[in-house]
Amino acid sequence: MEEKIIAKGKNGMLVLLLNIVLYFVAIAGIVFGALMLDEELGTPILGVVLLVISITYVSLGWILFCGLRVLKPQEALVLTLFGKYIGTLKGEGFYFVNPFCSSVNPAAKTRLNQSGDVDDGSAGKLLKITTGTTAGTEISTQSKKISLKVMTLNNNRQKVNDCLGNPVEIGIAVMWRVVDTAKAVFNVDNYKEYLSLQCDSALRNIVRIYPYDVAENVDTTGDGIADEGSLRGSSEIVAERIRQEIQQKVEDAGLEILEARITYLAYAPEIAAVMLQRQQASAIIDARKMIVDGAVGMVEMALERLSEKDVVQLDEERKAAMVSNLLVVLCGNRDAQPIVNSGSLY
Repeated sequence: MEEKIIAKGKNGMLVLLLNIVLYFVAIAGIVFGALMLDEELGTPILGVVLLVISITYVSLGWILFCGLRVLKPQEALVLTLFGKYIGTLKGEGFYFVNPFCSSVNPAAKTRLNQSGDVDDGSAGKLLKITTGTTAGTEISTQSKKISLKVMTLNNNRQKVNDCLGNPVEIGIAVMWRVVDTAKAVFNVDNYKEYLSLQCDSALRNIVRIYPYDVAENVDTTGDGIADEGSLRGSSEIVAERIRQEIQQKVEDAGLEILEARITYLAYAPEIAAVMLQRQQASAIIDARKMIVDGAVGMVEMALERLSEKDVVQLDEERKAAMVSNLLVVLCGNRDAQPIVNSGSLY
């Protein structure tokens, strides 16, 4: 299905004014026709003809008003005539089309958790429907116009297992717009619900490739080499891969995915406390490693300075005792309690 743009038809104001004028003429024709039925004032036959024409137009002239269409900037209208797609109106203006044309938008009554689907006060009551992991769907009476603006779909948080099997909760926001109205309307049943489902599927497919945090021997790029990719540390890369995955899925629906962003990322509640303890333990180990490296360097420097300036001659046993004492003082997590040895080491 290819989109066909209706370039002509911006003569809605002319048709409106002409139809109003013809209505006044028809009303006047009814009056004059009624007067002409009297043989003294005119010709009865001509009066009958004038009455028939005028009454017919007054009865059926309103059909022309059904062909008037008003579009605002960044709006489109897909038109069909007796089931056949005849084209799309794009661009702001006052249009006149075939009065028997009907506009089609199967997603007009679908309201997702996204920008652009806001109630302007003209819609009726809304009925909210929960659809699994997707955002809540609300149904209302709404026009058949298709918005061409950039909209944001904020999908609900999902619980997904990362590549290590740890359950994580993640949510994304997707910026999208309609670029081909014919594909959006005719290639899929409901392009808004279709987009939401594809966002869920793409999010799960990509998250399963990455660990939550940097892990050893994990290949996230598919080149067979372990790397440091992670959901927490490579959020930009993950979001771009999600965007590309969604774009491949919605190409046939005439949608363009402009950007995808991770809006929420955390361990699932059932393992959050355990993972926090693991992170704390890892941080403590890293800190201890840094303290030990610094302490060893200070001990080496102390021994070298004592040896260079010939302050004191230490045998191996005294050096070992000095190293032990310095490491205890430098690596301890409490203030040292010095003990003065007044006697000989031996």
